[in-house]
Amino acid sequence: MGRIMKLVIFLLFIITVPVLSQVETAGKDVQGTVPLFYYDLISYRSDIAGKNRVDIYVEVPYEGIQFVKSDKGFTANYAITVSFYNEGKDKLITEKTWNETVSSRDFETTTSKQNYYLSVRSVDVDPNKYHVRCEVIDQDSKKNYIREDLVNIEPLTEAVALSDLLLVSKQVIVEGEKKIVPNISRNVASQKEGMGLYFEVYSDTAMSVLLNYVIIDTKSEPVYSQAVDYVLKKGSNPVQFTMNNTELSMGEYAIAVQVQDNAKNVMAQSEKKFVSRWVGVPASVKDLDKAVDQMVYIAKDSEVDHIKDAESQDEKLTRYLDYWKAKDPTPSTEQNEVFEEYYRRIGYANDHFKHYLEGWRTDMGMIYVTLGPPNNVERHPFEFDSKPYEVWDYYEINRRFVFVDQTGFGDYRLVTPVYGNWWHYRP
Repeated sequence: MGRIMKLVIFLLFIITVPVLSQVETAGKDVQGTVPLFYYDLISYRSDIAGKNRVDIYVEVPYEGIQFVKSDKGFTANYAITVSFYNEGKDKLITEKTWNETVSSRDFETTTSKQNYYLSVRSVDVDPNKYHVRCEVIDQDSKKNYIREDLVNIEPLTEAVALSDLLLVSKQVIVEGEKKIVPNISRNVASQKEGMGLYFEVYSDTAMSVLLNYVIIDTKSEPVYSQAVDYVLKKGSNPVQFTMNNTELSMGEYAIAVQVQDNAKNVMAQSEKKFVSRWVGVPASVKDLDKAVDQMVYIAKDSEVDHIKDAESQDEKLTRYLDYWKAKDPTPSTEQNEVFEEYYRRIGYANDHFKHYLEGWRTDMGMIYVTLGPPNNVERHPFEFDSKPYEVWDYYEINRRFVFVDQTGFGDYRLVTPVYGNWWHYRP
């Protein structure tokens, strides 16, 4: 038994012990605060009986692709593949692939955070649940970025049916015709000009209805409501509507559109989640109160208390932004590198170090947010004579941090004594 049993036990140990997500190291490409791309799927009634037409929107920020200099300026090339699998992800149902080329005459345009390229393609599918995989491949750098989601394509065959909701960023005039610019990121930076929506209502007969627009917060409490009379014609009814006076606090919300009859019975409805944020705040910051709590690794207690003691949310936001404005190393530019990098690290810690606590509250999160990516990482997940542990080295400050998983469940705790003057945020 001895040797064979020991081998079996060791193999079981390897299989069952969780492996911590690997931390990035300094010197490698570090993902910034701008997502590498956004995408959205909008389902409409198809011309093909029994199917839905799904419009696929892919928005790629210029920062996410590599521009190459040429005689005509700068050019970037990338490929997009969107795959629809069955819910179990063991069968490919359909796939759409296309290439995009983006050109610019000047270098500044290619580095602006405000610029992006928007693609749209359509595919007809049966109403069902799908595992959707969207991949963007930069043709020059060969980097690929992937996002995956479980998507439910609802049938639109009822007597009255409602398509998915498309958030609208703005309207533009193209060759004398009014066009809408979709908001694919679902980040609403300002509601001063109202929130735009586009959707389609399908009806088997002409009738008068009520379109009810409701915005709800994370507690399912309505924060906005507006009802509008509308006359449906038989067939497809495209609706473009702007909700005015929708000033919202920073956070996550959902907008619902209901088609109601004269007795206010709901005949059809659709819902869309979005994020309300303020201009100048990193897109990853979705909750002001939580964002203030997360300043613990850079701000003094008195500075955090000053922000929290504000008498209103508007005043709290002002104090919060004032703090970060004072930290801006390049105040003459639109980018606040310290502000964005700090919350990039918070987001990274939440994605990679979450255990019993949120990632930024863990020991690894504390070191990562404070000091950034280590220069070198040693991983020892399967040692015969010790608990699993990791060693992070920071060469510039000559410090080494050791994290040990005492429980065997991936809960790595810092065992290095905390001493010296390293304890300050390093951009």
